[in-house]
Amino acid sequence: GSGVIFDKEGHIITNNHVVAGASKIQVTLADGRVYDAETTGTDPATDLAVIQLKDAPDNLTVAQLGDSDKLATGQDVMAIGNPLGLSSTVTTGIISALDRPVVNSQNEDGSGGSAVYTNAIQIDASINPGNSGGPLFDATGAVVGINSSIKSLATSSDGQAGSIGLGFAIPSDLVVSVADQLIATGSASHGMLGVTVKAATATVGSDTYVGAEIQEVTSGSGAAIAGLRVGDVILTVEGQEVTSPKQLVGYVRRYRAGDTVTMTIERNGQTQDVSVTIQGS
Repeated sequence: GSGVIFDKEGHIITNNHVVAGASKIQVTLADGRVYDAETTGTDPATDLAVIQLKDAPDNLTVAQLGDSDKLATGQDVMAIGNPLGLSSTVTTGIISALDRPVVNSQNEDGSGGSAVYTNAIQIDASINPGNSGGPLFDATGAVVGINSSIKSLATSSDGQAGSIGLGFAIPSDLVVSVADQLIATGSASHGMLGVTVKAATATVGSDTYVGAEIQEVTSGSGAAIAGLRVGDVILTVEGQEVTSPKQLVGYVRRYRAGDTVTMTIERNGQTQDVSVTIQGS
């Protein structure tokens, strides 16, 4: 796997599936120095982890974290990592899509694990196994994402999938939020809406939209307090379209308990905006 130096204290961001279950962790810096490391905290829900170098040197080069909320489709990006053991490999491409809902269910050994929902940055820069946890840079050299997964049509004879230009990175805004929590407490909390939803369409006048229809509302949840009802169809979260239930989960997990978000819903053929206070997981 790969990683990003987060601070001068030697904290490094990587993917949870890179370090989960490891009995020993070693980090090789770009200049060839090798350090033992220990896990600071992991967050399987976002597939992120923070580790820390033991006896970290005082001359670490810390990455500059960018603002993933300002990214645009078509923007140039570059990935650096350790694909298939080929260290310090650089690949370039563009952002193919933003807020692409991706669901992974994978442990560090490739077997099924708990579901990871991410509204990811989709890129066509070639990434492969070993790029996981490494940086996605914009043209200024700021890290705007952590490369985490690929979509592939098949696996090779050695059981590993290869790049077909469909790679996904965790947005840096979410990365920083989770990393700060892991360093502070060793764990991270995520927003919960308090609803069960299914894929649906909603008709408003002569227009039909896709969204997530509420099937159940948990009593006492932020959704219940905000007045959301069974049958409401959630169309947007903070102006971002909700194209599927898993995308709704990805949006909500970006927020922390106590955050207030505006959602546009369809009810009885009309749209309305609802402010919902997110609760913690």
